[in-house]
Amino acid sequence: MKKILPLFLLVFSFSMAWAQSGPGSSDPEAKKILDAVTAKFKTYSTVKASFTFQVEDANGKVQGTKTGTAYLKGDQYKVELTDQEIFCDGKTVWTYDKASNEVQVSKFDASENSFTPQKAFTNFYDKDFLYKLNDEKKQGGKTLQEIELTPTDKGKAFFKILAYVDKLSKNIVSTKLFEKNGSRYVYNVTSFTPNAKIDNSAFTFDAKKYPGVEVIDLR
Repeated sequence: MKKILPLFLLVFSFSMAWAQSGPGSSDPEAKKILDAVTAKFKTYSTVKASFTFQVEDANGKVQGTKTGTAYLKGDQYKVELTDQEIFCDGKTVWTYDKASNEVQVSKFDASENSFTPQKAFTNFYDKDFLYKLNDEKKQGGKTLQEIELTPTDKGKAFFKILAYVDKLSKNIVSTKLFEKNGSRYVYNVTSFTPNAKIDNSAFTFDAKKYPGVEVIDLR
């Protein structure tokens, strides 16, 4: 089974290492903005967010693009990609590969080291990064605040992430990860709908809807 691109998860979850904070200091102004992002996200009962994920080489040439939609509700989530769907009801995770018509079933890992899309919008920054506020940018009528994050663990494959926050809505709209080998990974939120009506059944894989699916139970 072709697994979801690890670097997609890395960017989408802002490298969910969640280790203890390392030495150094961060920009208090940047922290105020990131704290506001976390506080705003926690007021939503649900979130529906469409996104693009783009891979660039060292010269900025696009090597590939994925599109998708994430549905979030409490500990539950669903991520729809071009070639995959991931379901989680807070207890079980189903990873479905469209090309092979195969689904892997595993237990949900509730530890701090696990990936969930929810972590992409909350206080990911306090544990594993130093951060500073850069200049503001204008994009499509929005004012974006650019925050630069650098990992405290210098052994990581990447050396910098730029996160762009809509100054008005306090939502993260884009991130860009820079690898040491020159590759860049860009994640853009193309639409963001808070408090959307999402039924709990959306977070459970229903084999009846996937005729002939092969189920690989890893629990």
